[in-house]
Amino acid sequence: MKLLGNIIWVVFGGFFLSLGYVLSGLLLMITIVGIPFGWQVIKLAELALWPFGKEVRNGNSAGGCLSVVMNLIWIFIGGIWLALGHAICGVFFFITIIGIPFGKQHFKLANIALTPFGRHVVQSGVSN
Repeated sequence: MKLLGNIIWVVFGGFFLSLGYVLSGLLLMITIVGIPFGWQVIKLAELALWPFGKEVRNGNSAGGCLSVVMNLIWIFIGGIWLALGHAICGVFFFITIIGIPFGKQHFKLANIALTPFGRHVVQSGVSN
């Protein structure tokens, strides 16, 4: 079921969403200051391409001071708009019964888009 969900996701927009994230991440990496933010956008691209069967977990340094500061900068620079966009898409998908699994994936993307520092994308069922 995960494979079918991922194929439908990729065909109906997941590829272009992921491509947009990759291009944005590469643009952020042009400057030295933007490299950490670019890596987080690349992490979003990975999840946006193939979201079914993956989950977002807090890393070992999730509560670290640097992660908190970087997440605050991220939120004010544009993370709030990314998360809001994914949340709105998730609500629209939840309107129909058949769209609920895709809405859940958008909420997963909204979760990591709001505060990506200190989080990791792993396969479902894999322990740290």
